[in-house]
Formats: sequence, structure tokens, C-alpha cells
Amino acid sequence: MTLTLGTIMHGTGIDPLKAQVIRHAFVREHEDTGLQGIHADSTDEQILRYTGQQSAVQRVFPPVPPRYWIVFVREGGDRARLWAVVENRGELSNDGVVRTFDLVVSELMADLRNRLVIGWRSPRTWRLTGPTASAYPVMEIADAEPVPFPGFDRLVLSYPQLQAVMREHRYASWQTALSSVVGIYLITDTLDGRQYVGKADGLENIFQRWSTYAANGHGGNVGLKLLNPNSFRYSLLRVFDPSTPMSAINAAESHFKLALDTRKHGLNLG
Repeated sequence: MTLTLGTIMHGTGIDPLKAQVIRHAFVREHEDTGLQGIHADSTDEQILRYTGQQSAVQRVFPPVPPRYWIVFVREGGDRARLWAVVENRGELSNDGVVRTFDLVVSELMADLRNRLVIGWRSPRTWRLTGPTASAYPVMEIADAEPVPFPGFDRLVLSYPQLQAVMREHRYASWQTALSSVVGIYLITDTLDGRQYVGKADGLENIFQRWSTYAANGHGGNVGLKLLNPNSFRYSLLRVFDPSTPMSAINAAESHFKLALDTRKHGLNLG
């Protein structure tokens, strides 16, 4: 059975009906808009800006484009390599020639950026609807480059990033580091700033504790169960060697709950 882009889309939570697929080519200038194109050394910022500028001619670009745009870059006549999935947050301007959209790079399929290559059946076609592109075959998924561990004091993760760190081989050094310590961690709800102080003690290390959050979003904590984990941010406050007495870890947890006032103004219920 051939692996298709549709299988990848469904596996990452993208509804093909709410997506379109774009394949950029390296061009100096667009004929219909006169806008500057992109090249092999274009930065991500330049590619994002270029993607957000589309023709105002309706036959060229849909009047109401979908929420997700899966953006590839041409690689030969019949291949396309994934650049990123971007989320369309609406049209910013339309001067009759160029429409400009507010686009942000999504975490969806982030682990496949620059790795996923699909076959592109129509060399002259640059945009496809999600359902049409779903049938396009996956030609290659390259091995991921290892991501170096930034250090315990620099670790700040969104929920999608936490899930990636827990499961992907490119984060092997992170998994090893987080498995080697216990300690105190902080979860911040970025929607309102409320915080939760938690601990991983002698019964489980940081990696094991955070794996439960990656799996269900709340880790069994009552104060987090009714919240959307997609707005959570995870960081470490203090790490200990696993041989550290549990009393010392409990004392550190109590200190941070008091210092950050997470019982009265945060998400700790006790």
C-alpha cells in the first residue's frame, strides 16, 4: 500500500477539506503580480512573506482560502519537499492586484519539515485542494537531524513541542537528559498567566512525568483537567539527582508554590 500525503495529513490532525497544498518554485519575479520570487537561499521569513502575498485574480487563488496551507518547495520536475504548514488567520489587504494574508507557521507536521518529499503529478500546477493533494504519494521521509539539548535552565516548551520531545528520535539527547534528573517544573497557561508547580520525585524522573502530560494534557492533576493543554508552556525550576531525599524535593516544591503564589492565584489546589 502506497503511503500518501492524505495519510500524513490525517495522522497530524489536518482535515483535507480545510487545507490547500502549495508548491513554490524558485523564480525571480511573478508574472501576474510583479512580486519578487524566492530562491535557494531565501530565509524562512522571506518564504512566509512570499506565501502570504497572492494574486487578487479569483481564477488564480480562491476567494476564501482554507485555514491550513501546506507549503512545499519544488525539487525537480515531479517532486516537492515540505517547507512548513502555515495557518491562515485572514486577509490583511487587497489592492486589486495582490492580496496579503496574515500567516503564521504552525507546529503541525513540524517534525517533517525539510524531510517529507511527495511526488508532484502536475509540473505546471502550483496549488491543489486538500482532497486532491491527499492522493499524492510520499516519495521520501529523510532521517531527522538530531536536535541538541539546550540545557535544563533554557528549556521552555509549548504543548506540541513537549509531545515531539517525548516521542521523536531527533530529541534522543533531550530524552536522556530528562531521564537523568528529578525535580520541580512549572506549567504556565499562556491564555491567562496562571501557573502550576509540580514535581517529579524518586518515584519517577522528569521524562516519565512529562510523558504523562504529553499523553493526556493534564498528567492527572485536577487543576489542569478542564483546561486546553495547547495553551500550556513547560519549563524546569530546579533539577536534582535521583538519589536526592524526597524531603528535599518536597521542600523545594513547597518553596516555589509559595514564591509564585500558585495556590491562591495559580493552578495548584493544594
